[in-house]
Amino acid sequence: METVSFIPPESTGTTLWAFIGSPWGILAVWLVLINLITFFVFGFDKWKAKWKEHHESARRVPEKTLFFLSAIGGSIGALIGMKVFHHKTLHKTFRFGIPAILILQFVVAAGIWVYFHSAW
Repeated sequence: METVSFIPPESTGTTLWAFIGSPWGILAVWLVLINLITFFVFGFDKWKAKWKEHHESARRVPEKTLFFLSAIGGSIGALIGMKVFHHKTLHKTFRFGIPAILILQFVVAAGIWVYFHSAW
């Protein structure tokens, strides 16, 4: 009977860099970053909305920018930002649009997964 021995890697950081360098790692880093950015942009826009009550010259974040950030992967951050900051929750376009973007993103991801993992 042959004995197989386990040899651990010499450095502990190589696995992390190998994951980040892979397409899945890049996608994961992108999704984390864009969701954090979207979350904070929603908070910033809420802060600007409150600031504008007393200062007329304050410029807000355009709604199309908030939708764009959601569409490029930040829809979870947008939903969390809407809940945490109580921002844009009364706007029907945001209340239904952001979840619709998230559902569409899941459907597209599932479709791509099925396409590449089906045995046709």
